[in-house]
Amino acid sequence: MTSTPPAPISPADLPIRRLTLADLPACLDLSADRSWPREEHKWRLLLTAGQGYGIDAPPGDPAGGLIACLVVTSYAADHRAIGMVLVAERHARRGIGRRLMRHALAECAPAAVFLTATDNGRPLYEQLGFKSVGAITTLRGPFTGTLPAAPGSTVRPATAADLPGILAYDLPIFGADRTELLTRLPSFADHILVAEAPGGGLAGYGASWPNVTTTVIGPVLADDLATAQALIAELAARAPLPVRFDVDDRHRELAAWLRASGLTGDSRCALMVLGAPDLPGDATRRFAPYSVALG
Repeated sequence: MTSTPPAPISPADLPIRRLTLADLPACLDLSADRSWPREEHKWRLLLTAGQGYGIDAPPGDPAGGLIACLVVTSYAADHRAIGMVLVAERHARRGIGRRLMRHALAECAPAAVFLTATDNGRPLYEQLGFKSVGAITTLRGPFTGTLPAAPGSTVRPATAADLPGILAYDLPIFGADRTELLTRLPSFADHILVAEAPGGGLAGYGASWPNVTTTVIGPVLADDLATAQALIAELAARAPLPVRFDVDDRHRELAAWLRASGLTGDSRCALMVLGAPDLPGDATRRFAPYSVALG
């Protein structure tokens, strides 16, 4: 039986509200509506470390529930990330996503905002003023690789005593203060590793976390490619599921090594920024995001 499409309604008439962790089931249902996986572990982090915004179904919509959402993650006063932008299929292409994005951008101002965009979402973001500054490719599969060379640093599991060092190492490389997210990493990730430089101090760190059918490797920050590879290989060796890795186009040698190590894929997203010339930080030492929704 074919359902009757909901009656047209002006997006301006739909109230926007702040989401809480109580909205987790509704966010998962909306993800499933758009054929996204039900990523409960990730959504729980996003709704507690960030601020979700949503629009509920209007009166007369027989399906009800949440019909649009996104999450804003704040990095101190200067930067914001927007992720998980979703509109229910039955309400798509009616301006609802645009209304929600405009609301979020007003809440973010005057901070610079970055996001990753699919081909479907990119035209809207361009109309809102975002500029493309690069792209990432998502690779997946069982990791079969080995290290091409000794990294010159020692990789070991992180301890609680490493957290201040990780925060200090992360700030100039990521380019914005993400203390709120990184202090949640021990409870979110399956594994956190650090790379110690021969002369002492950190030369990098990385983490992996579970996400439905894959183990996501990220964030990974390191002084050089060899150290990043050492962290990635060790995290992949500990992964109980096939690996997912989101690799920036600026790391072509890393991408080639990952593909030679068994990972495949051609799903791509654009990296986009509003209010700044590029993503903050040092891209040469930023090898994997925490998540594409977070940077």
